Amino acid sequence: MSCPASDDDARLFRAAIGRVRELHGTPDAPATPRPAPEPAQARADEARVRDELLTHPIEPGTIELGEEISYLKPGQPTRLLQQLRRGRYSVRAEIDLHEMSAAVAREAIGQFLDDCRRHHELCVRIVHGKGLRSQARGPVLKQLTDTLLRRRADVLAFASARPAQGGTGAVLVLLARP
Repeated sequence: MSCPASDDDARLFRAAIGRVRELHGTPDAPATPRPAPEPAQARADEARVRDELLTHPIEPGTIELGEEISYLKPGQPTRLLQQLRRGRYSVRAEIDLHEMSAAVAREAIGQFLDDCRRHHELCVRIVHGKGLRSQARGPVLKQLTDTLLRRRADVLAFASARPAQGGTGAVLVLLARP
């Protein structure tokens, strides 16, 4: 509920606001219409992608196809590798080797796999990249990963990941139980 203003309050109010004049009609709309909204961030993102594509030449065939890698430890059933390729195992841990040197990646892979076995994470993903910036040397980290995994006694099988999991830029690894 509102209470009526006293005469003193009304007099104070009028004194505070001063003279007033009545407005007649409605104000006119602005002479120039507002500009349409502009997707500035989307344009900036597209320009950044375009610039990146121009500075890093990409061969379309290597992105989609690339060379798949796989391995099955002697004595293991072939269905193990088939199931791994089909994505039947749940990936429990992942490491990304992008931007690492070969020496750092070698150490990181060893520590990662040892930690995974200790924590009973037996299906893991190693993202090594496709080697698009390796020039003539080929995919350095991919080759390194392949070699290291084949030499480890605790690796039962590995295969290039499915496209949704990184494709030929990643490998899924099955480890033996500790």
